[in-house]
Amino acid sequence: MSYTRLNSDDFVVSADSISATLWANGAPEITTFYTSSTQVASSAGNYYYNVYESTLTDIQFAVAYGNSDGSGSANYNNAVDGKSYTSTIYGQWQDLVIGDENTNFNFGGITATDIFALPVERARYKEKIFLGSLSLSISGSGQTITLTDNSNYVTAVQYCEAGRVFQLISGSQGVKNTSINSDGYTSASGSYGWLLPDIGTIVLNPLALAASAGSGGAGFQYSGSSSGSAAPILSPNAALYNAIVGGASFYLNSEETITSDYIFCRPRSSEYNYSENPSFISGSTGEVLYSDFINNPQTYITTVGLYNDTNELLAVAKLSRPLVKDFTKEALIRVKLDF
Repeated sequence: MSYTRLNSDDFVVSADSISATLWANGAPEITTFYTSSTQVASSAGNYYYNVYESTLTDIQFAVAYGNSDGSGSANYNNAVDGKSYTSTIYGQWQDLVIGDENTNFNFGGITATDIFALPVERARYKEKIFLGSLSLSISGSGQTITLTDNSNYVTAVQYCEAGRVFQLISGSQGVKNTSINSDGYTSASGSYGWLLPDIGTIVLNPLALAASAGSGGAGFQYSGSSSGSAAPILSPNAALYNAIVGGASFYLNSEETITSDYIFCRPRSSEYNYSENPSFISGSTGEVLYSDFINNPQTYITTVGLYNDTNELLAVAKLSRPLVKDFTKEALIRVKLDF
C-alpha cells in the first residue's frame, strides 16, 4: 500500500461559533412556568425548586436561595444556629464560583450575604450560554424589571472559578436600560447579579431585586430574614419562583464552538493510478494480469484514509461519489474533521 506524507501547509484549523435555542420547547423564550408539588414537598425542595415549562418531564432550570448566616430556613439542629439549608446552598455556590469559603459574593461593588442561583438544566444547552441573549423578567411589588448581561459593554472580561463573569444589568438581550443610571445597576445595591455563561448559571443579588422601583429594583419581597427553628411562611425559593411566574418571560440561547480541522489531500498525476486489489496481480509472477491496466491505468478514488507515522488508521473520509484518476488527472480532496 502506498502512502503520501502530509505537509504542514496541508492543514488548516478553523473555529466557528454556533448559537441555538436553549429551552426544551425549541423556542428561545419561556412564558409559563411550573413546579412539581412532589419535588417541592420532598427534602430536595428545602434546597431548590425545579422549574418546568409545560409538562413535568423536562426540567428547564432550578431556583435555589442561599444565605451565609443560614437565614430563610429552619436550622438542621436547634442547638446549632446558622447551619441550615440556605447556609449549605450559599456555601456550595461560594466554593463553586468563588473558590473561597471566606469570601462573599460581590455584585458591582456591593457585598451580598445572600444569593439566588438559577442553574440551567445541563441538558438544555450544548457548551455555554450565548452572551447577549439573556432577558429575564422579575415581578415585584413595585414593578417588573428585565435583566440582561453586560457583555456588550465590557472591554476586559472577568474570571472566577466557574469561568467568565458578567454583571447583570437592567435591559434586554444585551442592551442596557439607561433610565436607571449609566451602568444599568441599581443606585445603591450594585448590579442585579452575575451571569456565568460557562456553567450555565445566573446568580441573582436579592438586595438589588428588593430595592424600590425608584432605585431601580422591583420591590421584590422574599422571606430571607427568618432564622432559628421556625421556617418562614413563604420560602425564598417560592418567592423568587412566583416573581419569575409574574414576569412571564425568560429568554435565553446557547452557544457552541465547533473546531474543524481541514486536511487537503493532493493525489498528483503520477500517484494512485494503479489498483491495490490483489486480483490484478499474478500470484506467481507478480505481473499485472490486464494489459489495459498497464498501458492506460485508471482507478476510482472512493475513500481517503488518514494514518499516523506507525501506519495506524486514525480516520476515514468517504467521497460522495467515486473520483476518476489516471496519469492525466490530479485531484484536491478536502477532508473536514469536526471536534
